[in-house]
Formats: sequence, structure tokens, C-alpha cells
Amino acid sequence: MDTISKKHILGKRLYQQEIQELTALPLPWEKLKNKTVAISGATGMIGSFLVDVLMTGNQIHGWNCKVCAISRREENARIRFAPYWDNENFQYVSCDINQELALPHVAADYVIHGASNTHPVAYATDPIGTILTNITGTAHLLDFAKACNCKRFVFLSSVEIYGENNSDTLRFREEDCGYIDCNTMRAGYPESKRAGEALCQAYIYQKSMDAVILRLSRVYGPTMLSSDSKALAQFLKKGAARENIVLKSQGNQYYSYAYAGDAVSAILWAMLLGENGQAYNVADPGSDITLKELAALIADYAGTEVIYEIPDEVETAGYSRATKALLDGTKLKRLGWKPRESIQSGVKKTLSLLGEVN
Repeated sequence: MDTISKKHILGKRLYQQEIQELTALPLPWEKLKNKTVAISGATGMIGSFLVDVLMTGNQIHGWNCKVCAISRREENARIRFAPYWDNENFQYVSCDINQELALPHVAADYVIHGASNTHPVAYATDPIGTILTNITGTAHLLDFAKACNCKRFVFLSSVEIYGENNSDTLRFREEDCGYIDCNTMRAGYPESKRAGEALCQAYIYQKSMDAVILRLSRVYGPTMLSSDSKALAQFLKKGAARENIVLKSQGNQYYSYAYAGDAVSAILWAMLLGENGQAYNVADPGSDITLKELAALIADYAGTEVIYEIPDEVETAGYSRATKALLDGTKLKRLGWKPRESIQSGVKKTLSLLGEVN
């Protein structure tokens, strides 16, 4: 990877070091040897990070794991995965998973479904596509996984399935449930993620599938897309550019966050060690923080200030209504997973890498 442009994230030594360290985690990597892993949403923040870890593992450890990257836009994939494009262990398939899947010559042993609209502007401007990807797209990929006699299907769900925490419980456990007003446009994302989880359970019961569910807290990291409109993504982009951090609310929202590298390790942990049919929260108390504290943290690192603005109509329509959404990650930790980054160290690493990339 020494010949990769320093403008490409794979050309950053800090990022190379991180993905190499992830391939050395105490996991049963032998399960991936000579196997194929298909990843939808492969050019997204989490999907691209996963591809990098698996392809790096091939290079360093000789896993000979074939990676099938699935996304809609080949031009974006060619740029992001340029170092792997002609590698015999890398395959790219361009398709819309909401349509009939065209996956020629792919026989996956593991399928990771990471394709989804995951930020407010996308929810507000494409609510139909948001719902269909989480339901129709999930069904198509489950059918594909079944046809391949896939060893395990991994569904990337979200903290948003819990809704608003109106109980006395501080952190949601996997068996808990909060409140969602389903009669709104914004409910399309959490409700369709819930339906996607229910589909996984239906395929387990009716078609003897093997599947696990990852309920990710709010994920951030250096692989985030430039189009990401989540508050933290906007904060980080401003911070990396040494600009003032723009807060478009009072900032009292209290959420769990997860660094992208920790989300990737959690996915691999559940895929290789999780129990069929189980859902796992991906979170740690070290990354629980209010939005205004997060804005102040990034402004402090960047040497700038926090300023307040009124959000526009599209932004407001896409915002989550939850004011407190903390997750209990104990269940996944019992499998041996633990995060490597706190919110402070994860934000600092992300700002460093974004600053270098930009």
C-alpha cells in the first residue's frame, strides 16, 4: 500500500495501522479462510472499513477470503477500492438491492447487509427508498443468502429501533423497547429497521437461516461520506477544516456513539462468535455524551467555537425525535468484544485523519 496516494484514506499510515491491528484481534479468523463475504452498502462508512479490514487480512495473514463489494454506483467504488480493483480476492457488483438482485458468479458464505440511508437529509428527501432498502432490500439479500446456503447473515440495524426512552432504565438492553410515533414521515427509518429485524427472524424460523443482528449506536469515523448530514458528521467536517462548530439545537440530546473501527470489530465479533437469532447492541459508556458536549469537545480540539443556527425545513424533517438514546452493550461484551476508542480518542483520531485526507 506504500504506492497509494496520500489523498486516499488507504494512503494514511494511521489508518493502515488501525486496519492492520483489527486483523490481529483474537477472533476465529480461520472461519474466513477460503470463504466469500458479500457486503451490501460496501462504499459506505462501515462497509468500506469492513472491506479494508478483510482485504488487509488477506495481504498480511493469507486468509484468501474473497470479498464481494455491493453498491449502486460503480464510479464511487472504483475510486474507493482502487487498490483492490484487480485483486483476485476482490469482486465488485453494481446493483440496486431494492430491485431483483443481479449477483452473477457469487456464492457467499457470509452476507453483511449494510446498505441503508443513514442520515437526516436522506430520510427527508428519500423516505420511500429508506423504507424499501430496509425491508425489500433485506428480503432480497436474505433470499440470496439462502440460495447460497450462506453460513450466516448479518443485519446492521440501529439504535433508532428503540425510539424515545420514556422509562426509568438509563440504557436500552436488547429486550427493551421505547416509543416511536409511527404516523410520521421520519418514522420510516426506525420502523423499517424493526421490520428488517423481524424479516431476519422470519427467515430463521421459516427457512432455517442463520442470522445475527447488530444494533449500532451512532457511528462516526474517518470513512464517513461527504454527503453525511448527521450532526456529528457535520461537526467533524467543520472541525477538520478548523471552522466553527454549528449546533442547530440546544444540544441536550444524550446519545451513545461508536467509532467506526469499533463498529467493524463488533460486526466481525457477532458474525464469527454470535448466536443465531440474537441481537447485539454496539455501545460503551465511554462514548455516551450529549450533543452540546460533543460540539464543545470537537471545537476544543479544532481551536474554534460552537455557534448556534436554526435548521432548515429539510434538516428538521430528518432529525431524530429521540432526546435520550443510550445503549447497554453488555451482551456483546460477554462474547469478548470491547471497544478500542472512547469518544475523546475516537474523535481525535477521526479529526486527524480527516485533516490529512482533506
